Amino acid sequence: MVDVAGQQLTAEDRELLRHPLVGSVILFTRNYAEPAQLTALVADIHSLRQPSLIVAVDHEGGRVQRFRQGFTRLPALRLIGRRFDHDPRGALDLARQLGWLMAAELRAVGIDLSFAPCVDLDHGASEIIGDRALHAHPARVGELAVAYMYGMRDAGMAAVAKHFPGHGAVVADSHVALPVDRRPLADLDGDLAPYRVLIANALPSVMVAHVVFPEIDALPASLSPRWIRGILRGELGFDGAVFADDLSMAGAAAFGAIEERAVLALAAGCDVLPVCNDRAQVVRLVDRLTAPVEPVCAMRLVRLHGRPMPSLDELRADRRWQSAGAAAAALLDRPPLKLDA
Repeated sequence: MVDVAGQQLTAEDRELLRHPLVGSVILFTRNYAEPAQLTALVADIHSLRQPSLIVAVDHEGGRVQRFRQGFTRLPALRLIGRRFDHDPRGALDLARQLGWLMAAELRAVGIDLSFAPCVDLDHGASEIIGDRALHAHPARVGELAVAYMYGMRDAGMAAVAKHFPGHGAVVADSHVALPVDRRPLADLDGDLAPYRVLIANALPSVMVAHVVFPEIDALPASLSPRWIRGILRGELGFDGAVFADDLSMAGAAAFGAIEERAVLALAAGCDVLPVCNDRAQVVRLVDRLTAPVEPVCAMRLVRLHGRPMPSLDELRADRRWQSAGAAAAALLDRPPLKLDA
């Protein structure tokens, strides 16, 4: 999975995207000006290959929403979790609404996949997770994440639960450091609980974290056969697609050159290896990677292509979009709680 330079494809982008080792593209804020431009860019990417490349984006809401002007402003997931504390049924309905809204708007411009929902527990330790977490309680995270996933499915988009097995209990940000979580496996049961529920409800894909759990394996989970082949696929029974987190991040950089990280990730059981914001590393990887790719990877990725969805103009005339947008706005505009002294 690679990125592209700007708001239109360059000749270099086109050459790279036709390389047989490239199977998907991730977009960022720099790739966006307004909906019509984005629709044209995604269509151009899709036209380069058959079957088409998967186009993805990080678009959770709150701090992590790549496209803003022209899209509904989405609340951070924590706000849904807070609703659950006093209105569980309403929160579950809201999670499904907002999952649908996020996915429907992206599908309307052709994007196949959003890396959501974030199902890390809110342990209160990780600033990079923070309000991206639905809740601190594993069962509530599981219920809300399933509802959110169903909303995405209603809109024709597969969910990607992240960051397996959990990023919420470490202070370090894996973008800039290698986080270490020293808890034994028995103490991680709460972090794994949402994945058990999601997998039981046909979760299509997972993103694995660059976090080391030394009581389980010396390698970060993203490069660990113990975590991916052993626990995720073996013990939890997951049969969907596995994304590594971005292999250009500092959390992976300690484990060799980019091609060495890629070989480790493939051997661990990852299906997709994102390498973002470093074109030189991407070129090096596609030139040097010789590790075999499992044929079943392609079968897993077929399920991640988005289903057809109306255009944005048609979507905005839909009462469901209007209702979901109003729910998002109401959640964002809610005044802060004030307690009497």
